[in-house]
Amino acid sequence: MNKSVPFLLKLIVSLIVFVGSFVIAMVFGAADATVKDVWLALTSSATGDTITLIRELRLPREVAGIFVGAALAVSGAIMQGITRNPLADPGLLGLTAGANAALAFTVAFLPSTNYFGIMIVCFIGAAIGAILVFGIGAMRKGGLSPIRIVLAGSAVSAFLYAIAEGIGLAFKISKEVSMWTAGGLIGTSWGQLQVIAPFIILGTVISILLSRQLTVLSLSEEVAVGLGQKTAQIKTILFIVIILLAGASVALVGNMAFIGLMIPHIVRAIVGTDYRFIIPMSAVLGAAFMLLADTLARTIHAPYETPIVAIVAMLGLPFFLFIVRRGGKAFP
Repeated sequence: MNKSVPFLLKLIVSLIVFVGSFVIAMVFGAADATVKDVWLALTSSATGDTITLIRELRLPREVAGIFVGAALAVSGAIMQGITRNPLADPGLLGLTAGANAALAFTVAFLPSTNYFGIMIVCFIGAAIGAILVFGIGAMRKGGLSPIRIVLAGSAVSAFLYAIAEGIGLAFKISKEVSMWTAGGLIGTSWGQLQVIAPFIILGTVISILLSRQLTVLSLSEEVAVGLGQKTAQIKTILFIVIILLAGASVALVGNMAFIGLMIPHIVRAIVGTDYRFIIPMSAVLGAAFMLLADTLARTIHAPYETPIVAIVAMLGLPFFLFIVRRGGKAFP
């Protein structure tokens, strides 16, 4: 998109895309509804089978999709900014794998843990996964090169997924673990959203408040230090934000890779390299993408549901290879 177009106009267009995606997600599914049904379900106390389905099943599911899409896109943008690594993504760098392993451990050893406890465990697991990846990636001389971090992320993720599967087999809870880790929005409830949404909102707000500092960090740490930034403190806060966003997403829908990789690259092609624009635009377009992916998952083989993680991976893997081939840049 032309760089001379004001950011406000670009944001308005992206919000229109988001609203359109939400309407499509609410209307289409195994049981199709009309725009009128959606309107009545959202604005009135009317009853009926279709309206009840929209209000009690489809609406919480799509609201969850909005939060998860925004959280993963924003966390991916932050990771790419602070590491200056164009291949950074919570699903590729061990965060979601760590959260999955921690979740499997909790299901096996603490089965009575409530949803808030599961979310905290996912935060801890995401932190452990990220620490392992960055620790291994920094062991050899030469620092944290993008390819080295991706290779470390792949190895650590495979190891942590194996742990989750091993726990599932050993304790005969593979079905329960798979329901969490497969990646999907089915069965999302308002109670889960009440626990998860505040953490995603908090993480997104903090990232917007620190977006100016993140822009400088993404260009050069030396410049950031020269401008008087407390880089270690800012990185720590942003790292905590990434853990909040990725951990909350896994607690809500399980494993979901590539959204945090694709959306920030697309957004940078639209708004440039200023994170004051990248963060809010990533949140909006990440939410819209997740809504459309979930709609496709529900309709492509209706009445059966295609795993949304498969839909996202089919789009994300070619995008990942395209970025690698272009040396880290998705667009000119």
